[in-house]
Amino acid sequence: MKKLGNLIENLKRSGIQFTKQIEEAMHKVDVEDFTDYDASGFYFDRPVVFLKSSIGGLKNISAPHMIVTLLHNLELDNGQQIVVYGAKGGYIASLIAHIIGEDGKVTVFDPSQEVIAHISEKLRGYPTVECYQTNDMKQITLPKLSRVLVTGQLESLPGWLSDGLEEGGFAIAPLGGRSSQRLLKIEKQDSEMFETDLGSVVFGPLDFAETVIDSPSPSEMAEMIEQVIELMSDTGIIKDNDKSKLYDLVADLRQLPDDLPPPEDLDNPSEHPMLQLMVEKGEWFIHLWPMIQTMMETRIASYDSPEEQSKNDTHSDFIP
Repeated sequence: MKKLGNLIENLKRSGIQFTKQIEEAMHKVDVEDFTDYDASGFYFDRPVVFLKSSIGGLKNISAPHMIVTLLHNLELDNGQQIVVYGAKGGYIASLIAHIIGEDGKVTVFDPSQEVIAHISEKLRGYPTVECYQTNDMKQITLPKLSRVLVTGQLESLPGWLSDGLEEGGFAIAPLGGRSSQRLLKIEKQDSEMFETDLGSVVFGPLDFAETVIDSPSPSEMAEMIEQVIELMSDTGIIKDNDKSKLYDLVADLRQLPDDLPPPEDLDNPSEHPMLQLMVEKGEWFIHLWPMIQTMMETRIASYDSPEEQSKNDTHSDFIP
């Protein structure tokens, strides 16, 4: 409990908004009950893996600061019916269940049967939470959509969500491409949809099957490095000289053909023009690459770094 208390205090000092109900729910729910992997990073405001596939897919429970931010923007209250699209290991659903109480209901949908099997087991002690694979939607009666939380990257809201929102209802969702999204509050008023921008975020794909990461094309790599430059600039962890060099690299990457085969398709991946270009940049780029690689992973990073954490550590999720 001391680790959780320290985490909450660090988040508050970082400016994360807590309600009394969210804080109480976090004290009632143990994140380690929702994963079979090491959860120690959670107490340093890091995401926690809850499921891995045999072909490299990865699903996380989000970093605590983002979980709290999502719950805060949902405006939760006792007795509500909440729909969660994207399971996040079941941890978020359990927090919501505690906040809305026994008169409320949480309905969780996820595209992956593997994910649904995982969370159904982890949420067996939560009678107010129901879990369904998205394909089962035609076989059930949807609850009224007054509050919807989407926990993974989507290009746009699916029709069953946007059309199903009741008057005055809203969805919180990270919408955009794989490299970055905007966290939006999408509210239905007088049959029209109104968006409130809650900030820039980087979530992984909602569908487990899409979390297997392919090698990016030169233009995709350039776009991701540009995103990283902005993030590192905002957090003050890059020097102006290195930033200028990275922008030069971005320009060079955009000069490469975008239809190059991925490096792994070559007999000798080191001969790939994109990799050769990066190697040519020398030691300064090799020094920065671990940080860039970490930040480019499509997850959310921490607002806060505890004092006892090494200054050499980097986050595996990122939000500005």
